[in-house]
Parts: sequence; structure tokens; C-alpha cells
Amino acid sequence: MSSLLNTINSPTDLRHFDRSQLKILTDELRLFLIDSVSKTGGHLSSNLGVVELTIALHYVFNTPEDRLVWDVGHQTYPHKILTGRREEMSSLRKPNGIAGFPRIAESEYDTFGTGHSSTSISAALGMAVAAKLGGLDRHSVAIIGDGAMTAGMAFEALNNAAETNANLLVILNDNDMSISKNVGSLNNYLAKLLSGRFYDSVRKTSKQVLDIIPPVKEFAKRAEEHAKGMLSPGGTLFEEFGFNYIGPIDGHDINALVSTLTNIRALDGLQFLHIVTKKGKGFDPAEDDPNKFHGVSKFDTSNGVSQVSSGKKTYTQVFSDWLVDMAASDSKLVAVTPAMCDGSGLNAFADQYPDRYFDVGIAEQHALTFAGGMAVDGLKPVIAIYSTFLQRAYDQLIHDIALQDLDVLLAIDRAGLVGADGPTHAGSFDLSYLRCIPNIIIMAASDENECRQMLSTGYQYKGTAAVRYPRGGGAGAHITHSLETLPIGKGNVIRASSLTHHGNHTHHENYGKKVAILAFGSMVTPSLAAANNTDATLVNMRFIKPLDSDLIEKMAKTHDLIVTVEENSLMGGAGSAVMEAMQSLNISTPTMCLGLPDTFIEHGVHETMLAQCGLDDEGITAAIKSKLSSI
Repeated sequence: MSSLLNTINSPTDLRHFDRSQLKILTDELRLFLIDSVSKTGGHLSSNLGVVELTIALHYVFNTPEDRLVWDVGHQTYPHKILTGRREEMSSLRKPNGIAGFPRIAESEYDTFGTGHSSTSISAALGMAVAAKLGGLDRHSVAIIGDGAMTAGMAFEALNNAAETNANLLVILNDNDMSISKNVGSLNNYLAKLLSGRFYDSVRKTSKQVLDIIPPVKEFAKRAEEHAKGMLSPGGTLFEEFGFNYIGPIDGHDINALVSTLTNIRALDGLQFLHIVTKKGKGFDPAEDDPNKFHGVSKFDTSNGVSQVSSGKKTYTQVFSDWLVDMAASDSKLVAVTPAMCDGSGLNAFADQYPDRYFDVGIAEQHALTFAGGMAVDGLKPVIAIYSTFLQRAYDQLIHDIALQDLDVLLAIDRAGLVGADGPTHAGSFDLSYLRCIPNIIIMAASDENECRQMLSTGYQYKGTAAVRYPRGGGAGAHITHSLETLPIGKGNVIRASSLTHHGNHTHHENYGKKVAILAFGSMVTPSLAAANNTDATLVNMRFIKPLDSDLIEKMAKTHDLIVTVEENSLMGGAGSAVMEAMQSLNISTPTMCLGLPDTFIEHGVHETMLAQCGLDDEGITAAIKSKLSSI
């Protein structure tokens, strides 16, 4: 490993460097980052784009006393490397290792946990207000980018900032465009000028003098805004929010960044710095295809080729194929996604049906209401969204879609635990928060072919429907190419116990007690192994809402123990729904519910995480035997 980077154990060490050494450090840090992520997997493009910015921020500001709040936290690997976690990068996203996102519990330099986007300005503004009320000379910096400025929450915070009279710096890391000719030496020079104390003093003094002549003050304000607007039209917008806009500047010019940030650090009030960077900077494969290298598995640093390959089709790919096929059969189908084209498997659809594809940016609330509007006028929207991101649009799902009984299909990816991405991205709660909503049907796929059938079922249903499916591949089921549907609200008995009711117990470990396992979605496969181990009946419930009450009643009346299994929070989940149904049927058969515990589960290997929750075949088997011994 290179010498300069090896000497940095905290930002204090970095601040001892001569500014002339920083360019060398950027090269070293970038090479270390590429090598590290190639061995662990993780997010690459976004981190390569913020190397210079991260160094400049820790060089200029007195972190951790000064607060850095990173948005879309997958751009914080350089930050972690410079703040004492360089040697721990080999444990990135592994069990008991460091997280792929900022975590308050992990480091004092991680001032705010961020796994979702567009929260940085709100959080940093809150910190700025706390510093003001506490009489502290402390800086608060929000670093927002990677599309996060498309979300309404960011603008809500900008709108509120002027009312607080706090000292806040917002840095917009604009990596959606290449560095064009107008982002060069002239802009860098002007940014240093506009961020300097002389200009700031003149601006404030002029405003005070012109307060007695309001028309002239307004004219001067407009003239200043328009002058800046000639360089960056977006700058006028941020000036209207009460910020002093500076930029855009080259986010890969370390000297310009340090000079500008040093000047801004001496200013009071609301400051907005606009920098332009390139995702994947310094690694040719990532520069050529930054989306492909947004989140990566282990790869070869010489060519960027992934070292991990699976022969199984993922659930996301199953959805992608289904969407294209269904679109060919129905011209009213439209697809909506909140900035997750790649992750949600919409690339093929977008290529074939560009006029029917809508990426609304990181704006989950808008995505749902937008889809609702299309449904009102006869289109058939399919919303491709991660379970964890659907949480952000809960109000819109209730009020703008379900309440109006609109014909919308939710394709909910990443349901259940998501392994290395950890608790911020886990889909642990969707069954709980969805099933309490009227006018909605909810399905959970047990394999790839059933996922396709459920998508067709939900699409053909005249109302709001949701299909949840996990990250990655399934059991490798054969996938038919038809668009057949399933009977709504009907489960399927996969395995029947060989025991008669209270049968001969001498040949069975379950003491002659007949067990019925009601499994939901991804839990069908491990439950089948557990059913074989305990000679239990296994039911693939398929539907969480409406539940197959007739089948539940039959199982409860012919078995001595009902066991529900789900990869969802136990609280309010599918098991709770089964118990409610049994109560309404006046059935008192002993029941045990297995699912995710009442805690946020840390990142790790998916299979290991399930085992720790008792949701692998061994855990389910052990739980059943333990319960049987007590009844």
C-alpha cells in the first residue's frame, strides 16, 4: 500500500500534509479503493467520484467536531478509509465487519446514518440549529448527490433553512453530467472569488445599505442572481431559497476544492457549493458504465469482470422477463420506478418500450401518486420498487391508490433480509404495513415460476395488488413462458403428513402430534426440509391477503400444532394474520409463529442471517420439536 495513505489514521494526520501532497494522495486513495472493493464487493462508481471531495472536506474542516452528513451513504468508502477504518475495509459488509453505509455506532465521524437518500440537508440543518442554540462554533455540511436532489425532502429542507438563520453548507455533488467546458479554470476562479471574505463583506454591506431603498435592493439582488445564473442556471433557484450559490466547480480539482472550502469555512449563513464530478473516476470500466459498477460483486481489477457468477435466474430477472412479455400482450401497461432501473430489472423494458417507461428519480411518493393518476385514465401501471423504499411512500399508497381502489400493481423487490446491504435496505416490514390497508391483495412468491404467475395474477386483478419477492435467486424452478394466473386467496398443500390424527407415536419423533406448517414466500423451501424432518404437513399459503381461511380452518381442525413461517417481522405479519383468522373462526389449536425478531438485523451473509433468526431448515425443525415437547 502507498506511503502517504498508510500514514493516515485519522483526519488529523491528513491536515499535517502540505497541500502539494494532496494530489498524490488522491491517486493512492483511488487505487486502494479499487483494490479493496474488488475483493469485498460493494459500491464503486459513486465512491470513485468523491475521492477529491472527501480529502478536501477532512483537510479543511475540523472533523469530527465539524459535522459532515453524507447523503446516499454508499459514497462514504473514502470517508471511512480516512477516518481510521482503512484496515477494516477488508471486512466491509461482512458479518461483524464495517457497514457499507454511515453508522453512528461505528464511528464518531459518521454523524448520521444514511442508507436511503435525500436526508442530508434536513439532518445537517438540525445539527446547525443545535450548534446555534448551544452557542457552538461548529460547522455543519451536507453532501448530497447521486440523484438525491430529485427527492422532495431535499427541497423541503432547503425551503426551511432560511427560517433558521443557521450556518449551513450544502454541497451538491453533481455527477449526472460530464465536466463540460464551462466547468474549468474560469469557474474555479470565480468560485474562489464568490466564496471569499471580500465578496461576502461587500454583499452583506450592500444589502444593509440598500435596505433603505427597497426597489434598488431588489434590483441589485436580481442582478447578482442573474449574473450567477449565466454560469449555472440552477444557481438562481438556490439563491431563491436564501443560499449564497457558488459554482459549479470541477470536483476533481483538489486545489480548487480546498481553496473554495477554506473560503466558505470563514463565512456565516447559508452557503451552497455546486461541484461536478464523474462517477467511476479513475477506473475505465466504471467510467464507461457507472451504473454497472454502482454496486458490484468481487471483480478483476484489470478488466472489471465479475468473479461471481450464478447459473440461476434471479427474481429480478424473472420480473424483467415477465414485464416485457406482459407489455407485448397489453399496450396499456406502463412501468414506473423511482431511480431503480438497473436494480429493479427494467432495462429490457425501457429499451423495448421507451414511451411506456418512466423513471421519476428518487421520488417514491411521486412515483405512486403519478401511477395512480395514470390508472385513473385507463393505463395499467406496474411500479417496480424495493420493499425498503416503498416505506417512503406509505401515505401515497394508502390515500392516493388503495383508498381510491385504483388498478396498480406493486412489484416489491428485495423483500426480507438482503445480506450485505444490511438493515437500511432490508425488506423486513412490508407484510406488516401492507396487510392493514383495505382494497389490496398481497402475494409472496415461493419460487421463480410462482413469482411470474403472481405478477400475472396481480396485473389482471382489477384493483391494487402487491407481489413481494426476495433478492437474488430462488430454488431454480422451471419457469413457464405463459401468463397464467393463480386463483386469488388460495393456498397449496405441498406435503401431507403421514400421521393420522393422534396416530401411532412410536415411530415418530413428534410424539404422534400432527403438525401443519403454513409457509409464506421464501420460507417455503426451508420449511419443506423441516416438514420432512418432522413429518409435518406443509402448506404454501401464497396469499397474505386475502388469506385462505378455509384451508387454515381445515389444517387447524386436523392437526395438533399450527406453525407459521415468514421472512418478515413477526409483529403484525403473516403469522399474526393467521392467528386473527383462527380467532375469528373460534379455533384454539396451539399455534407458533416464526419470523424476524423485533430488532434491526445487521449486515451479513443472507443464509447465515436466516439461521441466526431460526429461519433455516434446522432452526424451523428445532423450534417445532421444542414446541411439541411442551404440549
